[in-house]
This record gives sequence, structure tokens and C-alpha cells, in this order.
Amino acid sequence: MKKLITRVLGFYLNTLHGVSSKTAGAHGFRVFCYPFRTPLKPHQRTFLESARHERITVDGTEIQVYKWGSGERNLLLMHGWQSHSFRWKAFIDSFPGDKFSIYAMDAPGHGLSGGSFLTVPTYSTVVEQLIPRIGKIDTMIAHSIGAFTAVYTVSRLPRLPVNKLALLASPGEATEFINFFKTSLGLSTDTVHSVISHFESIIGQRLDYFSAPAFAMNIRQNGLLIHDEADDNTPHIHSLRIHEAWKNSELVITRGLGHNLKSPEVVDMIVRFVEKAPVIADF
Repeated sequence: MKKLITRVLGFYLNTLHGVSSKTAGAHGFRVFCYPFRTPLKPHQRTFLESARHERITVDGTEIQVYKWGSGERNLLLMHGWQSHSFRWKAFIDSFPGDKFSIYAMDAPGHGLSGGSFLTVPTYSTVVEQLIPRIGKIDTMIAHSIGAFTAVYTVSRLPRLPVNKLALLASPGEATEFINFFKTSLGLSTDTVHSVISHFESIIGQRLDYFSAPAFAMNIRQNGLLIHDEADDNTPHIHSLRIHEAWKNSELVITRGLGHNLKSPEVVDMIVRFVEKAPVIADF
């Protein structure tokens, strides 16, 4: 059914492009940046209700923030596309609450947050406004588009108080998102060009500006990159390229763990990376 819907959307956008390329670009941009919200299951709600809740407003959108623990070291968790904060349960359960304060947020259009629109700059603005409420971040832990956003944010705001980053299955280039979008919906090249044109007019940057390896070149914090060699959502070559550009990074390529990277092995790697004595960056 989902495949049928995407193909119908693609046919609609290609047909609309024949009538008005500008309108097709605007409608395609909305489809590209509007995730399908994944509803919470009862057991997921139960776990999330164990946290302390706060709602903050960022650019008119209410953002759901969770906190577990009361320790001095702050962790910030950032989920990926069409996900929500429950995806971090195994990680959250692995950190002692007397040592760590663990923060997670639902991105705009995800989980219990408001809105229905998400781009990397939108996600980044939420992070930028949330961190001053938390204080210095010991480790930022992020998955997929959350990882891409983390690299973008720390590069864009070099004095942001974040000591370390642990990134799971990071995409590499915004152009890759567009190529996947084109293939999934069966869009014509002309329709895609109209979507890109609208994207660039709204975001105020060229699409190829959004490059995780380029952003990583500016990051001085220590980092851990984990990516599975058979990831069928974001190829692991992207983390290889990010690692090459980021001189203070470690890279682990896993086998058979997929895109989600929720296995006990990955949780253990993240815990060991976080537990290392932090290298304090000069903010």
C-alpha cells in the first residue's frame, strides 16, 4: 500500500509539473519534507512516561523533550526520520541515572512533538535552542538524519558546548536524499529540478552545501562513527568519508546489524565511548 501511495504521488507531481513547474516544485518539497508520523504503541508510551517531560516552543512548534536520570554528565539523543525517542530505550537503560542526565527529544513532525515539517536546518534550530536549557553536553548521540543534523549543527555552531559525538548510520549528502526521493516516487528529472529549486529558495542554500563530510572537516570534538556495511538506507561509504574528513573520529563498520543499529553490541560500543574520560573542548 505504501509503495502504491508513493507511486501515485509521483504520478501526481509529474503531471502537475506539466501544468506548473513552480507549483510542482512547491508540492514536491512538501512531500519531501513531511514525514509519516509513526504512532506510539502502548509499551512505548509506558516507557516514555517514565521520563520527566517538558515541552519547549521553537519557531512556533511545540517540541517534546524527555529526561531520565539526574547525574552531572548530560547526554543528548537525536533520532532519525520517521522515528521517535523510544528508539533509544536500550541505550537509556544502559546509563546509570545517578551519573548521567539523559535527554531525548522528538523532532518536529515526529513522536509527540507538534508540526509536520522537518528539514536538517529545522532540526538543527531545535538543538540550538534546547542545549542552553540543558547545559554542557557530554555526548551527543544521534542516528541517521539526526546524525547528519548533529554534524551540521556542531559545524555551524563551533562554540556549542558539546564534548563528544557518537553518530550511527549517518547519511552523507543531501543530494542522496533527493536521488532516493526521485527513485521512490518515479519522478522525472524536470520535476526533481523544480523541487530542488524550491528547496533552495526556501532553505537559502544550494542543495550540495549540505554535505556531512564537508561539515565534519570543521569539527574538533572527538567522535565515534558506527555504520553497518549492509545498510540499505544509508550506504556505509558515507561514514567512511566523514571519518576521512574528521581527524578526531573513530570508525566502526559492523556486519549484519542493519540501519537501525540497536543491537547490544552497538549499545555497548556507545556506552564505552561515553564512559571514556572526556576530552574537554575549549568553549
